[in-house]
Amino acid sequence: MAEKNRAVAYKSAGTVEVIDIDYPTFELKDGPGVNPANVGRKVPHGAIVKTVATNICGSDQHMVRGRTTAPPDLVLGHEITGEVVEVGPDVEFVKVGDLVSVPFNIACGRCKNCKERKTGICLNVNPDRPGSAYGYVDMGGWVGGQANYVLVPYADFNALVFPDKDRAMEKILDLAMLSDIFPTGFHGAVTAGVGVGSTVYVAGAGPVGLAAATGAQLLGAAVVIVGDMNADRLAQARSFGCETVDLTKGAPEDQIEQILGVPEVDCGVDAVGFEAKGHGSDSDHEAPATVLNSLMDITAAGGALGIPGLYVTGDPGGIDEAAQKGSLSLSLGTGWAKSLSFTTGQCPVMKYNYGLMQAILHDRVHIAKNVNATAIGIEDAPRGYAEFDSGAAQKFVIDANGYLGS
Repeated sequence: MAEKNRAVAYKSAGTVEVIDIDYPTFELKDGPGVNPANVGRKVPHGAIVKTVATNICGSDQHMVRGRTTAPPDLVLGHEITGEVVEVGPDVEFVKVGDLVSVPFNIACGRCKNCKERKTGICLNVNPDRPGSAYGYVDMGGWVGGQANYVLVPYADFNALVFPDKDRAMEKILDLAMLSDIFPTGFHGAVTAGVGVGSTVYVAGAGPVGLAAATGAQLLGAAVVIVGDMNADRLAQARSFGCETVDLTKGAPEDQIEQILGVPEVDCGVDAVGFEAKGHGSDSDHEAPATVLNSLMDITAAGGALGIPGLYVTGDPGGIDEAAQKGSLSLSLGTGWAKSLSFTTGQCPVMKYNYGLMQAILHDRVHIAKNVNATAIGIEDAPRGYAEFDSGAAQKFVIDANGYLGS
């Protein structure tokens, strides 16, 4: 008899509920958000994972706020860590009992992009466009992992097996960040060109911004400055050695100059995305191009911008017709004149997760502490979403099966 499977689902703008869903099988079935071309897709290369931790992500919040075209009853959750309980007939290396981190990118491992380590834009998993993820709008319809059990396709390629299960459980809250936010933040720092001695500005002190700041420190940055409007989140950034900028007091240039002696940095990271607000007196108003234009102003000529913050092509709540289609008023001339480089898009998690796992296991970094990871039960997920949306300086980790003792 199949196990009971409870899951967190988007219901309507501002509302999530915990519902009963089918136990996974090795076939993608019809359901909310499933691309018709994917219905009936066989997954003999998949593994069924009993979740140990599935995190609430800021990207989930965009959907929950009604800022995407996500359909009702879409099961959420793309930050998955779990124990393998069943494998398909084509799975050769991943074994039942393995404890694994599941990259949020779903990747086949066989297409041109996957072979080039561009796993965020796999060509074979989403009929609509390159790239896919669990439990996310317009990503092919792979069922999300904020649930007791989830199907992981192409398991031999996608799953990162922890080498020692007992040792991994001792650091499980840190390792739970490997599925998305730690590699994503680190990718933002890498693509911004962070290296030994760099000065870095990270826009946004949510979990991805704090992960980017952590990544910048790991890469050897001399100074990491984090900007936000939320005092608690800025305090969280200071707790592990970051300088901070309070954007309710105005644009960051003057405050950066007070810290560095000059009003610019070597490297800029956008960890905010399309729901950005203005600075200073405009901080109550949404202005989606604010962060990108600000970063172009404060990043030194010849520098780079890493942009892990999410931007979308469909935003029903956009401030105008252009924003609703993802068209923003960017000062591209500034970027061109300063010879700035830009890197956008999904982080290719597998490019980084093995190395970051080693950094965690060998105590080089304490990412769970830096992002204030907090375990909650699955029935508490609606409360977690509400508190995160209100600006709580926490990274909520759903403990659906009691592994974390929440």
